[in-house]
Parts: sequence; structure tokens; C-alpha cells
Amino acid sequence: MAYSTGKNRTGAIWLLTILAVIAAIFAVIDTLRLMGILPVAVLGPMNFYRTSWLGAILAGIVALIWFVTAWQLYNVDPRGWLFVVVIAVINLIFLFLAILGQTTFQSVIVEVALNVVALILGLLPSTKNAFNMS
Repeated sequence: MAYSTGKNRTGAIWLLTILAVIAAIFAVIDTLRLMGILPVAVLGPMNFYRTSWLGAILAGIVALIWFVTAWQLYNVDPRGWLFVVVIAVINLIFLFLAILGQTTFQSVIVEVALNVVALILGLLPSTKNAFNMS
């Protein structure tokens, strides 16, 4: 399947690609934190119902999906648009569950903001048009 060579990349698509990479990096940091490799939290303690390995596995999966999504967005692959919308929602659910556990809102505020912005940008009509989703 051939995708765009960049002619259809709008500013929103570039921003979404950058946000997807940033979200992936945050998920990698969370994975390392939950595994105990990076024990110091930048914004506060982070626990996922005291099951750090389960949280690390889930955060690692989210990181991988965000990296793949960034690649698809860069290539203006319509699956990238679908992934950014779905994964932003799923990641917001995971972050909400972490808050219900023992994670403070201050610990996840940056990730929540990134996912909300990615979701809003993904749902813009111009972005949907660039991916032929309207």
C-alpha cells in the first residue's frame, strides 16, 4: 500500500507525530519506573495498584504502539489516524486507573495533557481530511 510522500502532511500531522513520539518516550519512562530501573519519579510517586510488573508490561505495550503510530502518522497512513485516536483514549483510561490506584494526578498530568491534545488534533476536520477519513 503506497502512502503520501509528504505533500499532504499538515501542521497538525507534524504536531501529532511529535506528540506520538513524546507520548512513547513518557511510556518508556513509566515502564522503567514501574520495573524499578528508574526508581525516582520526576513529578511524584507512581504505583499501579502495587503490581509494578503488570503496569510495566502495559506501559511497554503503550510505548510500542505510540512509536508505531508516530511512524504511520509520519507516512500519512490512515491507520495512524485511527491509532492516535484509539490509543489516546486507551492511554487516558490507563492513566485514570493509575490515579484510582495510588498514583497522584501530579504524576500523570503531563501525559494526560499530551493525550488530550493528541486526541483533539486527531479529531480536527483538517486532520481527518488529510487522512481521507471524512
